[in-house]
Amino acid sequence: MSEEILINVTPPETRVALIENGILQELVIERILQRGLVGNIYKGEVCRVLPGMQAAFIDIGLPKAAFLHLSDFKAKEKGCENIEQYLHDKQALIVQVTKDPLGSKGARLTTEISIPSRFQVYMPYSKATGVSQRIECQEERSRLKACSSAFQQKNNCGGFIARTAAECIEESILFADMKFLIKLWESILEKIEKAAPKSLVHEDFPLSERIIRDFYHESIERIRIDSRETFIRVSEFAKTFVPEIVPIIEHYSGECPVFDIYNVEGEIKKALGRNVGLKSGGYLVFDQTEAMTTIDVNTGAYVGGRNLEETIFKTNLEATQTLARQLRLRNLGGIIIIDFIDMQSTAHKRQVLQALERYLEKDHAKTHITVVSALGLVEMTRKRTRESLEHILCEPCSVCEGRGVLKTAESICLEIFREIIREVRQYNVHKLLVLASNEVVEALLDEAADMLSELELFLDVNIKFRAEAEYNQEQYDVVLL
Repeated sequence: MSEEILINVTPPETRVALIENGILQELVIERILQRGLVGNIYKGEVCRVLPGMQAAFIDIGLPKAAFLHLSDFKAKEKGCENIEQYLHDKQALIVQVTKDPLGSKGARLTTEISIPSRFQVYMPYSKATGVSQRIECQEERSRLKACSSAFQQKNNCGGFIARTAAECIEESILFADMKFLIKLWESILEKIEKAAPKSLVHEDFPLSERIIRDFYHESIERIRIDSRETFIRVSEFAKTFVPEIVPIIEHYSGECPVFDIYNVEGEIKKALGRNVGLKSGGYLVFDQTEAMTTIDVNTGAYVGGRNLEETIFKTNLEATQTLARQLRLRNLGGIIIIDFIDMQSTAHKRQVLQALERYLEKDHAKTHITVVSALGLVEMTRKRTRESLEHILCEPCSVCEGRGVLKTAESICLEIFREIIREVRQYNVHKLLVLASNEVVEALLDEAADMLSELELFLDVNIKFRAEAEYNQEQYDVVLL
């Protein structure tokens, strides 16, 4: 499999595209004014304790207070579930962001500080050691855990978790990585001592460096960066953290924009749409709400071959690959409900689930899938740490206010009739001016003309109309003359 990372940099924004076999699989966007906060460490101040929720709001200097639950509090004693025993108003607290602010919600916090490097994650307040679940070889897992434990005992420090990239890496390199993390934590401690409450203590690397640290693996053949300044900075970063990848980092200076090489812009446009087509003629329908995301699988124009069950099975099977890719590309998180086309065969259901699990293995975000329910629905969760692609690039429509639909011109005509009756009876007027959009005025003077004449006769009122080009279809005003 051929994989490549494209980094597009403009002064206000950095965009990173992960390409597999010439197809966009994942997109990460970071804007200067909306930079992600995950991994940042703050010296916060408790502004409100919520005993009923066993949580607290922490002021870390952002417009919205951040949220800390008791389950994310490192000093919690076993069996004690009362947050008031640990926190009180105005208390200073060292916290780390685990989830960016999402919509109306503030950032999610933890006091279990963790600092990642290329091969390890250092947990200064913990003594536990661990290994990434993606490393499956038991012998290698035991080796990595023993390596971390030996270093921990020798240096009397916190715990380590070996990352996926640590697999088959020599102990000397792992030890050097752990020494770097300890030095970094010591420098953070010095900043904590001097920091005022509600202030940032440690900020994670910019996106271009984080991608190199977190996304690189042996299958990546090339990393292209279209900014010389960023190319130099990333190259220097790689020399320190990932020296083996320096030869594959390139400065892209071609006349064609770097994202146009693999039609990334076109794929982004498709990812913002509601419908996604399948090669067979079927399609997926994505509906993202605050509570969950629903995905509906449809056969569409695909008529299949031998029988209906086979057609449904092939459509569902094809949908799993596209579905897994769209989850990554759109960065959909939280609860996800998938409505596959109903299958009668138990074997077919099992194969579809297995295919979905296989395609989700490449996902950097943690996912969990349940079995097919009695209603034929698959429930799954995907860890959400930042805003979805839609929330980054789009905003709710000012016309429909995010509903995705508008009232018909006919409905607005009837609303106007009711408003006219209300105004005439309340103020006893005989002349009115109705201001509305072109579509509504045309409907009033055409399809609703007969009803309008009856209304004028019944109320003994003269009604005039004026089309307003700036009004949307749902806007109107009834003016007394």
